[in-house]
Amino acid sequence: MWACSLLLSSASPDGLVRIGLKKRKLDVSSLNAARNSRGRYAKGLRNLGDSDVDIVSLKNYMDAQYFGEIGIGTPPQNFTVIFDTGSSNLWVPSSKLHAIFIPSTRPANPARMQRLDCAHILLVGSGPGNPCDIHYGSGSISGFFSQDNVQVGDLIVKDQVFIETTREGSLIFVLAKFDGILGLGFQEISVGDAVPVWYNMVEQGLVSEEVFSFWLNRDPEAEEGGELVFGGVDPKHYKGEHTYVPVTLKGYWQVGNILNLLFLFSGYCEGGCAAIVDSGTSLLAGPTSVVTEINHAIGAEGIVSMECKEVVSQYGEMIWDLLIAGVSLFLVSLSICYTKFCTGIETVVEKKNREEKAVGDTVFCAACEMAVVWIQSQLKQEQVKEKVFSYVNELCESLPSPMGESAIDCDKIASMPNVSFIIGNKSFVLSPEQYILKTGEGDVSVCISGFIALDVPPPRGPLWILGDVFMGVYHTVFDFGNRQIGFADAA
Repeated sequence: MWACSLLLSSASPDGLVRIGLKKRKLDVSSLNAARNSRGRYAKGLRNLGDSDVDIVSLKNYMDAQYFGEIGIGTPPQNFTVIFDTGSSNLWVPSSKLHAIFIPSTRPANPARMQRLDCAHILLVGSGPGNPCDIHYGSGSISGFFSQDNVQVGDLIVKDQVFIETTREGSLIFVLAKFDGILGLGFQEISVGDAVPVWYNMVEQGLVSEEVFSFWLNRDPEAEEGGELVFGGVDPKHYKGEHTYVPVTLKGYWQVGNILNLLFLFSGYCEGGCAAIVDSGTSLLAGPTSVVTEINHAIGAEGIVSMECKEVVSQYGEMIWDLLIAGVSLFLVSLSICYTKFCTGIETVVEKKNREEKAVGDTVFCAACEMAVVWIQSQLKQEQVKEKVFSYVNELCESLPSPMGESAIDCDKIASMPNVSFIIGNKSFVLSPEQYILKTGEGDVSVCISGFIALDVPPPRGPLWILGDVFMGVYHTVFDFGNRQIGFADAA
């Protein structure tokens, strides 16, 4: 029944346990290291003075990773983990960890040398001792299930099933400042159907309210990186009241009908996109077509897509004529993009022929679909053809890089527009200072857009991922009991 565990926070004078987030200045090269109804009961949420509230202090690394400490085993062995609402498993490195993919000229990160030396392994339903794999947007891990007590703040979760990793298939994890990940998503996305830590907290009666809440400190100079409260909220970390919206699909913390931004880009997610609220994603991720327009509007740099420009050159007139004639966006994409480039609707012979063609068709397909969306967007604004094609060609020259980030001139921040999301009929505004990430001073300053491109295909997509850039501005309550999420101005 013994295992290794993380450094633990001590109990506060009011009987609550705080798990603090650590904070360091932004390092653009490491941004990808961390990865994705109104409340009638809102005034009844547990506050700090109440019992059965567990508070975890969080640390902030570069405004890109927020992590805190937990313990595994008796006595506990210390580990630093990302508290990730975009996944549901708990994993930490095993003493059997091997085959880490690090170039021979680069040593392992000394901050990630913690390894689990022992754990109580039982053959239970979720398979402790059995192998498993998890694939994240930024990397993957492999290992086996184990079971032991897990300490989060002052709470001890008994017989928690977790994963000991024996292989980390990405430098993203190897070079990260955290040891592992503690998933706070729903069990529906848990690998091996393992019961998440949060579920066991509730089941074992460790919290009175089925609620946890995040405050992320975006002040790069602050010592305190943030705070995660299990069982309630900390009133000193938000202003006003929370706006609550229902969870529309269990798995991730997903909400629906997130309307397009203040720029009113249309044609994609008409009527609103779904969105995932994800503490494990550093930035704001959205459909490439929309993010490209946003980054173009705020002056962010991108890369030139010759495929995009070729689509506009060869098929722009045809797309224009069909849209002018009132043909729907779907049918225009079907008749042009899917006929010329895309897969998905094809005969066996067509599939065989396609597989023998250049891989570049996938790029042309995406470029074609974006061109259709952009031309329709401009038509709705009653733009003339010449201006529409000029604008679309400009977008073709400013697509986000393959890694997602787009650089921006730091001197232009003051002149950039605000960006808004409409959630629950309320506008949530982000100022340029909030959605631009900056590191360094003066001539050595580096700024990047907080918007990155990520295309999630149907039926789950298209959607937005509201990551730390958003959660840092808005205190976020995850109401598990009532299946909804609340947002309020962070204090």
